[in-house]
Amino acid sequence: MHKTFIALAIGAALSLTGCQSQQQNIDPQVQQLQQNPLLQASSLQFQAPDFNQIRNEHFAPALSQGMQEHYAEILTIANNQDAPTFDNTIVAMERSGALLGRASAIFYNLAGSYTNDVLRQVQADMAPKMAAHSDNINLNPELFARIEAIYAQRHSSGLTPEQIRLVEVYHQRFVLAGAKLNETQKLQIRELNKEHSSLTNEYGQRLMRNSKSAAVLVADRSQLAGLSDAQIRAAANDATAAGHEGQYQLSITNTTRQPILANLDNRELRQQIWQASAERGFSGDDETASIVSRLAQLRSERAQLLGFDNWASYRLAPQMAKTPQAVFDMFGSMVPAVVANTNKEADAIQAMITATGGNFTLKPWDWAYYAEKVRQQQFDLDEASIKPYFEFERVLKDGVFFTLEKLYGVTMKPRPDLPVYHPDVKAYEMFDADGSSMAIFYADYFAREGKRGGAWMSSFVGQSSLLDSKPVVVNVMNIKKAPEGEPTFVSYDEVGTMFHEMGHGTHGMFSKVTYPSLAGTAVSRDFVEFPSTFEEDWSAHPEVLANYAKHYQTGEPLPPALLEKLLASRSFNQGFDTLEYMAAALVDMEWHSLDANQPLQDVAEFEAAALKKHGLAIEAVPPRYRSTFFSHTFAGGYSASYYAYMWSEILAADAFAYVQTQGGLNRDIGMKFRKTIREVGNSVPPMEAYQNFRGQAPTTEALLERRGLN
Repeated sequence: MHKTFIALAIGAALSLTGCQSQQQNIDPQVQQLQQNPLLQASSLQFQAPDFNQIRNEHFAPALSQGMQEHYAEILTIANNQDAPTFDNTIVAMERSGALLGRASAIFYNLAGSYTNDVLRQVQADMAPKMAAHSDNINLNPELFARIEAIYAQRHSSGLTPEQIRLVEVYHQRFVLAGAKLNETQKLQIRELNKEHSSLTNEYGQRLMRNSKSAAVLVADRSQLAGLSDAQIRAAANDATAAGHEGQYQLSITNTTRQPILANLDNRELRQQIWQASAERGFSGDDETASIVSRLAQLRSERAQLLGFDNWASYRLAPQMAKTPQAVFDMFGSMVPAVVANTNKEADAIQAMITATGGNFTLKPWDWAYYAEKVRQQQFDLDEASIKPYFEFERVLKDGVFFTLEKLYGVTMKPRPDLPVYHPDVKAYEMFDADGSSMAIFYADYFAREGKRGGAWMSSFVGQSSLLDSKPVVVNVMNIKKAPEGEPTFVSYDEVGTMFHEMGHGTHGMFSKVTYPSLAGTAVSRDFVEFPSTFEEDWSAHPEVLANYAKHYQTGEPLPPALLEKLLASRSFNQGFDTLEYMAAALVDMEWHSLDANQPLQDVAEFEAAALKKHGLAIEAVPPRYRSTFFSHTFAGGYSASYYAYMWSEILAADAFAYVQTQGGLNRDIGMKFRKTIREVGNSVPPMEAYQNFRGQAPTTEALLERRGLN
């Protein structure tokens, strides 16, 4: 309908041009639509985005037009006078919204990885419109009546298991969106959703500005003692780029802890950096604390309207955990062991402070610095001696890609001919063992201006045999790139993250389902981190590590003695790592367990009370994220779901331990994992998929061993 309208509008405009210049007479809006590459599927392989043609100004009209077209398609389905069937309703919905899906996939990827003022404004303008568009679909009574009729007869209509699963996913999605509410309640939900979308977008925008402004400037090079020459040069380059020639800029990452604190000798500077990180968002023009309080309240109001006690109960209903109490029980069972380990680590660090002449009590900004000294003492392991063996390109090709080939039989071929959205982004094509092409993969690993913090995977194109589409996937990280002409080294933690994100990537690229709504990573939050964490564990497998941990100059492998120390040190500081994660996850759950009638909360007081309640109030180990920069839960999709990393890690540790009993790094067990877990997406219920692979439900034994907590 709308495509026809566009064609008629363009035709009418052209008919008025006469002998005059078309550029002078074509309606600017019509001309913009004519020249917008997003309106048609890309002609590149697998519909990979043609970034050479896409401009900032293309997104707003494409998204608007996409919503119009999609809604027209939905109305046609909802108002169909034929009896509802799987094909004329569910399949029709799966085929709808092509333009909106294409434009939004590209837009939201760039908004997170390479944003600018124009894209930020588009994002702000579109947030309430996209929320309203979703409501127009999810709250349409005629459409839901058709879905409910199909749902009621799903087991007696000759549907395949995958089709039944899709019907159940659709029905649950609509019910949780409010499809069963009365008209008055639907109006309330619409208003809450509109405010929610605007607030989450505003939180994300403020956080990005906060993280930029929180960067610490240093004028005196001597204050940077402890940093490597490469780190100091990178800090100088960052300062110059920010307009501070002759100074050094220490950027802030999106966690409370800051990696650079492990190296800086200057305690006052360490404190300054830590406070710049931990106190972000509590004051100033870009404070986020007020948004946090209102979002928690608003979410609870929405949950109550939908018949749930709180937002956490609402969010966990479709997850593996099912209830907030299951999450509290999981963490509660681990708290004593984790706290005991953390206190032992704190005692060892305090002893190191005293032994090295310090006359002060351990503070958060001291932990990483003195923990590194303890680690060197306990394992005789110096981080500086290891880094030359972790050169970025070698880790990627001889580590991440090597493991993919060994386990799953796939290879990666560079595709420099494909356009990218930034020079640092590299494109690859994935091939199966039989030589068939499977997917396009973009590697966007380096930090830069306009990229939000953290690491993630996303898709430009999802897999679906119904739509005959193959995956186009991107991995994004924030590795500090070395100055031009120098090798980039990654920390051992960053190595693990590279493997982790490729786990998400292959979850998308190995997908082999019919329907797009069930493809790849479209699984529950507490299952989606399982394949990625499983992949992360291969980074420490001796055969894999030996293949990529080679000196960047000589190619010599990491010496066996050093390798042994590195592997032995994996359990070091696990009390700290586990506690700071658990603290963030429990604060997230407490925010979203609030009753709708409770008043707005003071953020600092609420966090302190939550930590005390769960026995995690240890001053030297604050939560990994404080609420004011907890983008997972207040800007991303992990509200009441940050626990999912630990829940998924239980599955991953159990599965990885099982794999080692089946010969470890080999194609047979890798292909079993690929076929039973990665390929099926959400076409199989998560626990059923896990048991198809493992043969039984998971236990926590392997997790405790993995973290050295047993």
